[in-house]
Amino acid sequence: QEQLVESGGGSVQAGGSLRLSCAASGRTFSTDAMGWFRQAPGKECEFVAGIKWSGGITAYAGSVKGRFTISRDNAENTVYLQMNSLKPEDTAVYYCAAGTLSYSGTYYPRSWGQGTQVTVSS
Repeated sequence: QEQLVESGGGSVQAGGSLRLSCAASGRTFSTDAMGWFRQAPGKECEFVAGIKWSGGITAYAGSVKGRFTISRDNAENTVYLQMNSLKPEDTAVYYCAAGTLSYSGTYYPRSWGQGTQVTVSS
């Protein structure tokens, strides 16, 4: 199973930007896709974005489409989440997850990183 390490979280004012990184190691060759999820206090964990390692097919939650961009560097086994026009409601712990992205856009996580905090102030 792969190991996932996130970085890049922090605090920013509304309208600002942050870029999260997720470095994968271990059995990455068996992984179809990488994704980002988030969990805000008192709320359920929700899918944010996903990308296939091969072909770069992406999927986004409606709440972040047009503001967030997921990308990957296959050579470095690293996935990024560029977050622009951040809103206070984007405040959450963001988790990287290895798994499978279906062609219908559904993401099935299999393993998780430890999470990184993103705080957006108004």
